[in-house]
Amino acid sequence: MKDPIKIREAEPRDAHAWATMRAALWPEADPDELCLEVNGHFDGHRVGDAVFIAVTKDALAGFIELSLRSVAEGCTSSPVPYVEGWYVRSAFQRQGVGRRLIETAERWAQGLGYSEIASDSVISNDDGAAAHRRLGFIEVERAIHFHKRLS
Repeated sequence: MKDPIKIREAEPRDAHAWATMRAALWPEADPDELCLEVNGHFDGHRVGDAVFIAVTKDALAGFIELSLRSVAEGCTSSPVPYVEGWYVRSAFQRQGVGRRLIETAERWAQGLGYSEIASDSVISNDDGAAAHRRLGFIEVERAIHFHKRLS
């Protein structure tokens, strides 16, 4: 049997493992920048308004980063609690860890008096979209972003 999972706020001792998981979630991002953001979170330059970590006795299993955005697609209130990052290490997937992280985010938002929460996923991330739907999120919009370098 695996160690029981606890969900708690991120602490400085989590910095390395949290940064490693962020790099796995966002492989196109500069890992040094992701690490600087994590360290900055603990120095008062928060990555988000709240960060929760899923932990076992021996390992970090996942994280969720939350912010307050002024607007979010499909939402009628402002500001809106927003899931900026949500990640569960593969060894801990399909064990309810992602659900517990989202439930923690929802309790955090409700505790602050908010009535909605929003999130996103890239169009190609079918697993991420399916996980959101399983947890009660409703798809409200699809977007394709474009980029062009100017000479």
